[in-house]
Amino acid sequence: MKQSIHAKRMERHHRRLNQQPKLNLVSLMDIFTILVFFLLVNSSDVEVLQNNKEIVLPTSVAEKKPENNLVVMVSEQNILVGGRKVADVQPALASEDSEIPELKKELEYLASRKPYRSLAEEEKGRDITIMGDEKIPYALLKKIMTTCAKSEYRNISLAVSQVPDDSAIPEAQGVGG
Repeated sequence: MKQSIHAKRMERHHRRLNQQPKLNLVSLMDIFTILVFFLLVNSSDVEVLQNNKEIVLPTSVAEKKPENNLVVMVSEQNILVGGRKVADVQPALASEDSEIPELKKELEYLASRKPYRSLAEEEKGRDITIMGDEKIPYALLKKIMTTCAKSEYRNISLAVSQVPDDSAIPEAQGVGG
């Protein structure tokens, strides 16, 4: 018996609906491959220290990456250790002492909570990073560094904003006369 065009179309449609759907993995794998390459290319090994809007770091061409250790932040008004305010800048500058007592007390407390693991580590001293505004006076920086050194934090690093080293770029001027 001959079927009508409508009946043939209905039969094809029912046959197509009864089949199991097929998953095309090729395009899915292409997407994941592109995603992996994108993440590899755009991942960076730059470490960023805690940021404070009040502090503008001095610039340098230093290439050593910052380590994850205790941070002393010095703004124009406050001295903070690990994000906590420990002293004001003006009284610390006005003081005749070579140390800042509030900072020393906080550093000694933090040192007591984390004992040395070895004798070599004790000889080297504890690690600390001073993140100071570029406009802080040298006298204040010297007091902070003296306080850190006398509180067993002798391995002192100064945080800076890295700028590219111009001497590493070959000079392109004067080519072609």
